[in-house]
Amino acid sequence: MEESTLWWLVAGGAVIAELLTGTFYLLMLALGMVAGAAAAHVGASTSAQLLAAALVGSAAIVTCHLVRRRHPAGQPAARNSDVNQDVGATVQVDAWNPDGTAQVRYRGAQWTVVAGPGAAPAPGLHRVVEVIGSRLLVDPA
Repeated sequence: MEESTLWWLVAGGAVIAELLTGTFYLLMLALGMVAGAAAAHVGASTSAQLLAAALVGSAAIVTCHLVRRRHPAGQPAARNSDVNQDVGATVQVDAWNPDGTAQVRYRGAQWTVVAGPGAAPAPGLHRVVEVIGSRLLVDPA
């Protein structure tokens, strides 16, 4: 079996492992293995193939890491208004219970409302900050 075939098989194995685990970094390593296969196709020595795979794979991983660091992950779905239509909506709280909760009518149903951290439970208009199960975390509007 030729060296390039081994490189292609290992690269394919890395892609399959990435699909099973969801680790994007394995795709970057697979790119390095493709570089090793390309080096084998042009007739490079084994050490040159390994060097090409290591350099390309390492550069791809470092680049991927730097790009991900510059673009941090978005908010969790419970706080993201792009995912959850309730985030950002306003509700009218008439009275708070002694345990720090309130009952409001919102979208045709009864919801339990909880005041956000640092927010004093006071009657009035509140904005939904997060949806936690069947509870709405609110801050004063």
